[in-house]
Amino acid sequence: MGITPPTSILAPVRYLLLTLFLLAGFIAKSQQTEVRGRVVDAETGEALPYVNISFQGTKIGTTSDLDGNFVLKSYYASDTVVATFVGYMPSKMGVILDQTQTVEIKLQAGISLAEVEVRPDKDAENPAHPIIRKVIANKKINDREKLRSYSYEVYNKVEFDLNNVTEDFKSKKAFRPFEFIFDYIDTTGEKDYLPIFISETISEIYYRKFPKAQKESINAVKVSGIENESVSQFLGDMYQNVNVYDNNISVFGKPFISPISNSGFAFYKYYLLDSLWKDNYWCYHIKFIPKRENDPVYNGEMFIHDTTYAIKEFRGNISEEANINFVKGFEVTQIFEQVKPEVWMLTKDKLVVDFALGEKTMGLYGRKTSTYKNHKVNEELPDEFYNTVNQVEVEKGAREKGEDYWQLHRHEELDKNEKAIYFMVDSLKEVPTFQTYLDIVNIVFTGYKVVGNFEFGPYYSLYSFNPVEGNRFKLGVRTSNDFSTRVAFSTYGAYGLRDQKLKYGASFFAFVSKEPRSFFELSYHQDIEQLGLSQNAFSTDNFFGSFLRRNPANKLNLVTEYKGYYEHEWFYGFSNRLIFSHRNILPRGALEFRAPLEGTSGSTLVDAISTTEVGFYTRFAYKERFVSGEFDRISLGTDKPIIEIQLTKSLPGVLNADYNYTKLYAALSDEISFGYFGYTELRSEAGKIWGRAPYPLLEIHKGNETFFYDDYAFNTMNFFEFVSDQFVSVSGTHHFGGLFLNRIPLLKKLKLREVVSAKAVYGTYNSKNSETLQLSEGINTFSNRKPFLEAAVGVENILKFLRIDALWRLSYLQNPNIVDFGIRAKLQLKF
Repeated sequence: MGITPPTSILAPVRYLLLTLFLLAGFIAKSQQTEVRGRVVDAETGEALPYVNISFQGTKIGTTSDLDGNFVLKSYYASDTVVATFVGYMPSKMGVILDQTQTVEIKLQAGISLAEVEVRPDKDAENPAHPIIRKVIANKKINDREKLRSYSYEVYNKVEFDLNNVTEDFKSKKAFRPFEFIFDYIDTTGEKDYLPIFISETISEIYYRKFPKAQKESINAVKVSGIENESVSQFLGDMYQNVNVYDNNISVFGKPFISPISNSGFAFYKYYLLDSLWKDNYWCYHIKFIPKRENDPVYNGEMFIHDTTYAIKEFRGNISEEANINFVKGFEVTQIFEQVKPEVWMLTKDKLVVDFALGEKTMGLYGRKTSTYKNHKVNEELPDEFYNTVNQVEVEKGAREKGEDYWQLHRHEELDKNEKAIYFMVDSLKEVPTFQTYLDIVNIVFTGYKVVGNFEFGPYYSLYSFNPVEGNRFKLGVRTSNDFSTRVAFSTYGAYGLRDQKLKYGASFFAFVSKEPRSFFELSYHQDIEQLGLSQNAFSTDNFFGSFLRRNPANKLNLVTEYKGYYEHEWFYGFSNRLIFSHRNILPRGALEFRAPLEGTSGSTLVDAISTTEVGFYTRFAYKERFVSGEFDRISLGTDKPIIEIQLTKSLPGVLNADYNYTKLYAALSDEISFGYFGYTELRSEAGKIWGRAPYPLLEIHKGNETFFYDDYAFNTMNFFEFVSDQFVSVSGTHHFGGLFLNRIPLLKKLKLREVVSAKAVYGTYNSKNSETLQLSEGINTFSNRKPFLEAAVGVENILKFLRIDALWRLSYLQNPNIVDFGIRAKLQLKF
């Protein structure tokens, strides 16, 4: 038996149904008019961007995009479309109401006008200025970072294309085995280009303001020719984010001042071009240009909502004169929508970069297009949701999604060139010559030649020279990724013709887990070492280090070491390492070990010293990013300070170890940006040793006896020149980025950059340590509370890869065999 609703309920239901029926009839008669098309120059056929297009007699309008394309639609359209653009005659075109149609609008160049002199009122304010001031005042309100939380789905597409592909290049003999790739060249753009790489990702982004947390779950990844999780992570959204509301919008690590920066009026000229409808929002159209040619700023336009003063659309590019290496052009476009009252969210983001090594060389286009949807605002998620190992996680099976998935979930369809990249790259990988070229590149960058399950090298250590060994020859072999991607074995042998001694070593490495990263290594070696080397220095057996020294390497040690460690990374940038080692150290060359004879002023030779240690090392670099191979990985840095701490305890009596001491070491590194004025790199180290230990086990301060500049060493200090058992050191380097040299007419085209630095270290030495081993000749301690000081002035970016510094040693000038002034060089590649 049915239940009849009471009349009080039926009455409004009937009313609602009748209203919907009448409304449906009205909608059926009033359909939407949609006009799609492209705006071009009537004479040249070139696409015209930023053209204003509207329905005549209405406030409904839009503008064409970078390719001249536009979409205009409304239920309240008129039968005429009007297109206007500065420098062109207005154009009108009839359209059919209530239908979708595609048109091409051809604009005729405007008529030249006689020159008219306009004298502005000196007291009148630029009409763009009050608008910009209100945009700046409302930045915190309109920036999405103000929200308690938000989430969205993002589709990222990254593409790289070779440009300037000339006929001479295509005809080179080296490319004949895979000349089929040139069939994929696109000739429709300003430059011919060959698509070579494409990636697609679909992610869910989550953000919480307090306590601050971010998370990205990459649900799907498709990459042409690459299957690597760290690359997949880097191709997501969080690693490539641009926020137009920031005071600085960085380009490859170099800060460029935003046109809505708090200091924008000092760097930009603003022009109010128009007021118009932009996607149903009434907006101010403002153009911005640099006040000075060489300032790190943008050139472009933005559309500002007239009510909230939020950015509706932003388009900016940097000048070819900008001091960025290998970048001829950079353009960013961002489009925003008001998803809720007073809540503006990014809906489309496009970056285009034109890379080039030189004016006439082949270059590279980099394009990133992101679209955003399913925005959710202030929907809280539990703390456990954010408590993941890493901020960016690639979901299981993300790289295994089929084409059916992509057809359904892509935010926008791939064009024919983009579809062809996947096929072309797969075909290229099958060409043997291409694999040969990849092998050559691998040898250059890794130093090893891969032969099946093994790798031989490194080539830079096959031959070297030092006064102890004379001519030294070395050959190493290690297992390749074909053998395993979880365990690795390596071994080497070396022989010196002068000392006629065989040196050798072996190691075993194994992952416990790759995510989170957890591994251990066991190793043994007996070899010549230079104590007191920095982490940046050439190793003793490096071919280049042998020939680029200021002094002969005659204070060496023969070290026999057993070592094992286990490392666990809790999340990206935070790791612990537990270390066990035993070292037996013998002097070689001009170095000798002498112990005092008790009760006399004499001394006796000591053949070797022996120590066994256990250590615990911690490294914290919050939000550090990496690109990883199967075993090694490259840090992409972090904008937060990096902290390192190590505690080491000797184990006297274990494996015949002789000494009882405890070491504590700490280091802090940071990079501070000063925006327009450059950035400063800072590093501070401190250490203390309790107990008694011979000087080779104390802090041997890091010198540099090569002609290369070393960031982590004192470049006017010799090896074994200073030793201490407690110390503190500071160093600072400021990079001006061309702030001064770029203003000198004859020099600015060279894009040189200024750099200054200073370093200092002070330590103490407890004389009780000399009861174990006397300080050898030439080894000093710091006296009278006087630190070691050095300073440098340099120029970097010489020919885009060279830095040269002039250095002055400012203290301990009386020490023998020192240099108080020197020139050092450094190879570096920076944008």
